Amino acid sequence: MDATPPQIRRATGADTDRVNTLIHASSAYHGEYAPILDGYRLGPDYLERHPTYLAVDEHDTLMGFYSLLVDPATLAEHGFALPELNLLFVDDRLQGKGIGRRLIGHMLDLARSEGITEIRVVSNPPAEPFYRSVGAEKTGTVPPTPPRVTWERPELRFRL
Repeated sequence: MDATPPQIRRATGADTDRVNTLIHASSAYHGEYAPILDGYRLGPDYLERHPTYLAVDEHDTLMGFYSLLVDPATLAEHGFALPELNLLFVDDRLQGKGIGRRLIGHMLDLARSEGITEIRVVSNPPAEPFYRSVGAEKTGTVPPTPPRVTWERPELRFRL
């Protein structure tokens, strides 16, 4: 990582465009994984409603972000029993510099402070090794949900 570690701050509705730009620029969702993002766009209400945190540099340039689903009504609406890491993206040019690890560390600290004991992750298959390297345990797979998701996805858990 560069000499100055990223700052992590809560996202606001004003961050919507750059968060969406980062999501759609991600090479992790090109090729066979591209359909999952067809028409996908976060709105300002999403960033305000769900704990979403940005990793930014000293100029407030977005380096990466994560978002948790923790609201009981939202979890029930999606059929989730546990809080879930809904999104984690790091700028392709900055991967391997510790930003994802810093975001996960922040998420785990936040979860602990809120009394959360487990966080579910449904991962893009190529990201599974990263999640395992930061302490998540594989618990199974999630079947495809065509037409957008035509592949199995690893299901992992952070146990706090």
